[in-house]
Amino acid sequence: MIAEAPDRNLGLDLVRVTEAAAMASGHWIGRGDKTGGDAAAVDAMRALIATVAMDGVVVIGEGEKDEAPMLFNGEAVGNRLGPLCDVAVDPVDGTTLLAKGQPNAVSVIAVAPRGAMYDPSAVFYMDKVAVGPEAVGVVDLDAPVAARISAVAKATGKRVENVTVIVLDRPRHQQLVADIRAAGAHVRFIPDGDVAAAVLAASPGSGVDMLMGVGGTPEGVIAAAALTCLGGELLGRLAPGSDLETDRARSAGLMLDQVLTTGDLVGSDDVYFCATGITNGDLLHGVRYGQDQVVTSSLMTRSKSGTVREIHSVHSLDKLRGYSVVDYDGAAGAPDAWRVS
Repeated sequence: MIAEAPDRNLGLDLVRVTEAAAMASGHWIGRGDKTGGDAAAVDAMRALIATVAMDGVVVIGEGEKDEAPMLFNGEAVGNRLGPLCDVAVDPVDGTTLLAKGQPNAVSVIAVAPRGAMYDPSAVFYMDKVAVGPEAVGVVDLDAPVAARISAVAKATGKRVENVTVIVLDRPRHQQLVADIRAAGAHVRFIPDGDVAAAVLAASPGSGVDMLMGVGGTPEGVIAAAALTCLGGELLGRLAPGSDLETDRARSAGLMLDQVLTTGDLVGSDDVYFCATGITNGDLLHGVRYGQDQVVTSSLMTRSKSGTVREIHSVHSLDKLRGYSVVDYDGAAGAPDAWRVS
């Protein structure tokens, strides 16, 4: 049974978590070490999330606990004094983007009442379609690609040739891309980071009308949380990549032919989604470092109120040094100097 949704707005507490992860990992932009950047973000996120007034459990994390620094599935988070919550995290959505200094790497977190989030741990990939508020309810995941695009074009008042579809640049999408182009629409490739891409599809003025293709299932749940807050829609179907995954999914009682709706993935009307930019991108500005300050750009949303906040923050390193549990100076030199104090 899903616990009663909290009335207290946790948004500002949660955006502090993504800000910390972004500021820590930002020192790794363009260094070519996605593992190091991800570890820095995880450590900072873990330190800050422990201060949030909630009794949370990570439903969407980074797999089973091992020796690597990660927020793992099943980990208890928060200060244990607040409401019971499911938590989904991706300290760096787009680790390759971070390592290469490419656009649209972000740090994200989503929170919902306990029991609300779909557990996709048995299957790593999902076939997805994401659209914005104007196109909710018009897309059929079983329809041909051209029909999906036509439906979105009609809902948004556009000509098909003016519709832009964002797609992960992967060999598996060769036929999908051919079908999109045959329909007359534009393809916009991204190398990584399909949470940010789904948010763009639901953001007015982004130039993106929909997302299509196979991407990570955990990212699909996080994107569903974001679209719940933004009024958009995500549809998905599990896409096992091997016989082992198929067997594991069936053992877990998952329906491989089921079209999962936004509500199936995050079943609550009180969902939080926060993101902070790491590298510059279409959705958010990246982390900017000054002589003794750091500037961040974040998105903070809550579905219950329908509020979407764009937050520009200037962080004083001189003052943070006096009390923060995170050492934001450590990565300014050698990468391995970053630490949580």
